[in-house]
Order: sequence, then C-alpha cells, then structure tokens
Amino acid sequence: MSQLDSNHFLSLPRPGIFIGPPEGVPDTTTLAAHDFDVDTRTGFMPPQIPLIRLNSEWEPWEVTLEDAISRKLQLGDRVDLEESEKLKSETWRERVRALPILSIDNLKNRETDLRRAHQVLGWIMHFYVHSLPPAEPIRIPPPITLPLLQISAQLQLPPVLTYSDDVLYNWNLDNPSNEELPTESTIRCQTTFTSTNDEAEFYLVSGRMELAGVDALELMRSTMDEAFVGDDIAIRRITDYLRQLGEIIHRLRTMLLEVKNGCNPDVFYHDVRPWFRGEDSQSGRKWVFEGIEQDPTLALPTELSGPSAGQSSLIHALDIFLGVDRYSHGKEITGHYPTASDEESRARASAFLKRMQLYMPRHHRAFLNHLANNPRPLRDFVFRSAAADPPTPEGNAILEAYNAAVMALKEFRDAHMIIVALYIIIPARNPRKQRTVDTGSQVESDYVAPTTETVQQKPLLKGTGGTDLVRFLKSVRDQTKSAFMTL
Repeated sequence: MSQLDSNHFLSLPRPGIFIGPPEGVPDTTTLAAHDFDVDTRTGFMPPQIPLIRLNSEWEPWEVTLEDAISRKLQLGDRVDLEESEKLKSETWRERVRALPILSIDNLKNRETDLRRAHQVLGWIMHFYVHSLPPAEPIRIPPPITLPLLQISAQLQLPPVLTYSDDVLYNWNLDNPSNEELPTESTIRCQTTFTSTNDEAEFYLVSGRMELAGVDALELMRSTMDEAFVGDDIAIRRITDYLRQLGEIIHRLRTMLLEVKNGCNPDVFYHDVRPWFRGEDSQSGRKWVFEGIEQDPTLALPTELSGPSAGQSSLIHALDIFLGVDRYSHGKEITGHYPTASDEESRARASAFLKRMQLYMPRHHRAFLNHLANNPRPLRDFVFRSAAADPPTPEGNAILEAYNAAVMALKEFRDAHMIIVALYIIIPARNPRKQRTVDTGSQVESDYVAPTTETVQQKPLLKGTGGTDLVRFLKSVRDQTKSAFMTL
C-alpha cells in the first residue's frame, strides 16, 4: 500500500482541543469522541453505573462515609442542636482525625477509581466542615487533606464537592446490569447528606435533565456537519434541527420545574443546601488544609466553591452552541450598545460561568473548548443565511428557528429564577416551621412562585459559588435574551 502524502488530511495530527485546528485544516474530530467522555446514548452521564465502592485498600474511607450517613449527623450551626447530637458529631470527627493517611498510587490507573475517591473524600470533608460548631475554626485533618488534594490534582478538579460528585456520578439502578443504560425513569440516587427523599429528588432532577439533553448534543453534531456543507439543503436541515433543539430546551424547562413535585423548599433550604457550602459561602471562615506541607507537590487550593447547577456541561454547551456566551454584547448583533452597568454585570456573570468550568470533569471542559473553537459558529452561519441578498425563504426560516431556540433558553432561565426564588429566596426570609429533618415523607408547602419583580425587591443572597444570587441569575437571563438576532 502506498504511503499517504504528509499533507493529506488523514496524515495530519489531531487538532488541539484548546486551540482548534490550524487555519485551512479540516477538523476531523467529532462531538462524540471518546476524548471528551461524552456518550452518544447518555451524554455527559456515564453509560455504566458509577463505581459503588473502592476496593479494600481504601475501605476506611468508605466506612467513614457510611458512618456519617448512618449517624445522621446534623449541621453544626443549627440553633436547636442538642448536646447529644454535638457529641455524636465530635465523636465521628475524632475518628476522621484518627484515620491513616492512605496512598493513592494504586488509584491512578483507573479514572473511575479516582472519581469515586474524590466523591467519597469530598463528602467526608463536607460532613466534617459543616458538622463543626460555628465558632470553631475549620481545620481539615491530614488523612483527608493529603489524599483529597492528591486525587484532585490527578483529576484536575478542586478539592471540594462538585456537580459531578452529586449528580453525574451519584446514581444507581434498581436492577443493575452491565448492559443496562441509565434512563430518566430508572436512575436512583446513591448518596445523600440527609437520607431524605427531598435531597435525592433534587439530584435526580438534574440527572434526568442530563439524560434528556443527549438529543440536544446529537442535534449539535448534525448541525455542525451540515454547516460544513453549507448549501441550501444544509440551511433547511439546520432550520429543522434548531426547531427540534427549541423543543428539547422547552422540555428541560418542564423537567426543571418538576423538582417541586418531590423536593420541599423548606427542607432543601434549611437541611440540604447548607451541606453544599464551600469556603466562599461561609462569611470569611477559611478552610485550613492541615498536613499539606507533607507533600511538596501540592499547592494551597484556590477554588473552593460548592456544587452548583452552573457546573452542568449541558447548559454550558447550549450557551456555546447558540453563541449566547460570545456574541450577545456587540452592537452589530443586538443593534445597541450595552450600558456600563450592563457590561459590568455581564462580565461578572461570564467570568463566574467560566470559573464554574474548572469544577467540571476535565474531559467535559475539553468538549466545551472544542465546541467553542468550532471554525463555523452556528450564529455566524445563521446571520449569513438570513442576510442573503436578495432575501430567501430559507434565510428567514433559519433566523426564526434560531431566535425560537434562543427564546427557549431564555425561558429556561426564567424557570431557574423561579426555582431559586422558591428554594432559596423565600425560605431565607420566612421563619422555619419545623426544625427536624424530614425523613422522606412529603411535607405540605404554601410556597407560591413569585414574580420577577418580587425577587428583585428582596435583599441580596449569596449562591453556593459566592455570587450575588439574584443579580447573577438576572444577568445571565438578560444576556441570553440579548442574543435574539434581528437584521
């Protein structure tokens, strides 16, 4: 067989995911490449059940986490915490401090082992930190510090619980088998802080949305393939894909609002959400990682936000694909210049969302970088098609379909603001009706969805990432709306 010319596209090296292909070189990668750990059947969720337990070498970690859950440890800052609960928590923390410092060398060969270790140690650390009395300094002991920071360095993740720990890798199936794929109706939650159905449902709603988003990822791939061709048939096909994408986003909105069916806002705000908090949500209380000096390769953590919906790669992918993240500020697109306050608010929102990508699995970050470096951005393609001279029915149709998809994303963010109001803003301003943790039964709630105006009139609240919650969400929502394209 004759050797291919060195300039033949099959002989060219794989394009760098962070910089895209060289100019003039066709991009031969796909959105479903194994490099990105994105499955064509399950999307960002793994197709196999996440590892349930580490092997015996790290059994002390698994037992310690099980012990915290079985003891039903309580938040240390609860005003009505009984002395017996304080003693129970301190006894458990003493056992954490007495753990051996385990080597992670044998974890490095398998990504699934590293993920499970990060998950287990992250949950232990959050149990440890948030069961402490509020006046006590936060000192994370060496048996947690060293392996957690080492594992986090291997995974290129912060040493704190993330969305992937709570959602992507926190599920099981009723009747697990090696061949069964997760579905919206069969996934079950694996680990919770409170052992409540409310907490489990909160995670599962996000998991179901990730699975429903698989169709959106497939439409992105098909759209990029058609944009490469770029003829009239491609325009018509992309128009149809955009209409389908809008329908999928509408379905994601409906699924998001369904969290109200299984998760009580009062239980979530008072009993579940406090366990998520990272260092930047704790009013200046610093987390001290004791023993870090024992490993000179480790650096002090700089990212210690808790898990957040802003860490969902699916939602970031929708933003990037539709061009909401990059093109919504310019006069040539929106027809007006943003005010200084608009620009400042949007810049903060964009910076936060970019920072949240640091909390995603590194392969998913690579996927988003690959998508962002697409040499044929969808928004540019739509603009060129719609701006054809003379105008064409195909151009008008693709513009209409694109704007409908953007509006669907804006309405999704409206729904997110409603959920935040229901689950954070209203409970934060209403006295707690009960101080005991619900153990699974449905609790009646008299909460109603507020208007946007009601949300804006209330005092400021912080998100788990340390953001000004309402201002941030409003900024992201408005940024999405401003991506609506007119000629």
